[in-house]
Amino acid sequence: MQEMEWKKDYEEFEKVTRQFYAGEITVPQYKGFSGGFGSYAQRGGKAGMLRLRLPGGRLTVDKLGFLVRSIEQYKIDKVHLTTCQTIQLHNLSADAVCDLAVAALEHGIVTRGGGGDFPRNVMASPLSGVEKGEYFDVLPYAEAAGEYLMGLIKTVKLPRKLKVCFSNSQANHTHATFRDLGFAAREDGLFDVYSAGGLGNNPKMGVLVAEAVPGSQILYYIKAMVKLFVSYGNYENRAKARTRYMQDVLGDKYVEAYQEKLTEAMSEEKLDIQAEQRVVTKQPDGVQVDDRRAASQKQEGLYAVEYHPIGGCPAPAKLKELYEAMKDMEQTEIRIAPDEKLYVINLTGAEAQKILEITKDSAQTAFEASVACIGASICQVGLRDSQKVLAELVSASREWGYEDGVLPKIHISGCPSSCGTHQIGRIGLRGAVKKVDGKTQPAFVLTVNGNDREGKERFGEQVGTITEAGVPVFFEELGKEISDAGMKFDEWYEVHADRFKEIAERYC
Repeated sequence: MQEMEWKKDYEEFEKVTRQFYAGEITVPQYKGFSGGFGSYAQRGGKAGMLRLRLPGGRLTVDKLGFLVRSIEQYKIDKVHLTTCQTIQLHNLSADAVCDLAVAALEHGIVTRGGGGDFPRNVMASPLSGVEKGEYFDVLPYAEAAGEYLMGLIKTVKLPRKLKVCFSNSQANHTHATFRDLGFAAREDGLFDVYSAGGLGNNPKMGVLVAEAVPGSQILYYIKAMVKLFVSYGNYENRAKARTRYMQDVLGDKYVEAYQEKLTEAMSEEKLDIQAEQRVVTKQPDGVQVDDRRAASQKQEGLYAVEYHPIGGCPAPAKLKELYEAMKDMEQTEIRIAPDEKLYVINLTGAEAQKILEITKDSAQTAFEASVACIGASICQVGLRDSQKVLAELVSASREWGYEDGVLPKIHISGCPSSCGTHQIGRIGLRGAVKKVDGKTQPAFVLTVNGNDREGKERFGEQVGTITEAGVPVFFEELGKEISDAGMKFDEWYEVHADRFKEIAERYC
């Protein structure tokens, strides 16, 4: 396994990490090094986090078991499911950070390149391979892409991070049409390829650089993207070093430049792959399940159960419950989704009922299933505590008692880095500051009407800036208006977009 080749790298990681925890190097000095190993110091510099790469968001029972044992051994009290389909472990000691990064390798989990200027976790539609209506299973291609990109970490210096993803349908859960490099599945079994998109400051939709690409050729397209990034990426200004800024540099010559690099890539080495499709052989038990969190798979009689812990932060004990239930269930595994929930897949009806009972603390409404980054109480660069704000909104919404759908799923980012993907939310909030009566107040920029579905992609329109204290009051009034109209948010907004702005302006 390629993972074991990384072990030597972690000797230097442990040395520098111990120096940091001993106060011998600064937070900025440590960040420049530790990010390359998927670890960062948390706010305050007294604890750290570790990001576990999971290509395609796939968490097998073996990997889940490792996670559960690690949580118990190091008394880990905070776990976060990220919008890049990884798992972050928080509030870690030096021993925990150093030991876990190496121990994870034994279970096929690599933290190397989990942060810093490296290829990041390759994403795939979370129900790929089991989802009814998908064009085809893209997960094998995502895993092959991940293996290839990991091989470049020591040989290629990128200007900034590179995010690659695969989507299995027009639902576009992984944002294939606006990532650094996205492979969007087509009904004919091929891929359309999009390049140089991204969220964050100055977000951009991706550029369609190729159509009808066979899956066997994906590595050529990835190599072309890497070559293009090295050639035209900005090594001098980190603020403009992401791939989306190459659209500004190359203008209408972007596709031509990409195609030139593709031609080079195809002439340099043979990179064709044969992605092996997994076959689910599990037999159903005849038990039928009717629950909004249990989706029927394309494998007849099997189910995928959705579990959305509030804020994407499952209680550590809940992961142990899942493991104890799943370890004796044939072919089951977890898939982390890009909106901070997870699915347990390949369940018989009886098994699905058991998982539903274990996960009954899941979000109960679209609003409760809102997305929030880890927040400024932990993140060094965060402005606002997204998790705290979401928790307060969820608690308040249970008092308001609006019907599910009156308030939509919202996306909250604590800063412009967009870890909460606020630009594509029906309603988005991005951490900011606002002057009120001459005094600076914590606040959020409000956006509305984002959409990530392929063919309907758009970033939310900025409406204004609301103080943090005004956020729950705004949502309460908005929800009351929609509820009194006997409507849900989506249908209400279609005919009352101006009214939305009128309500918002009272708080902006």
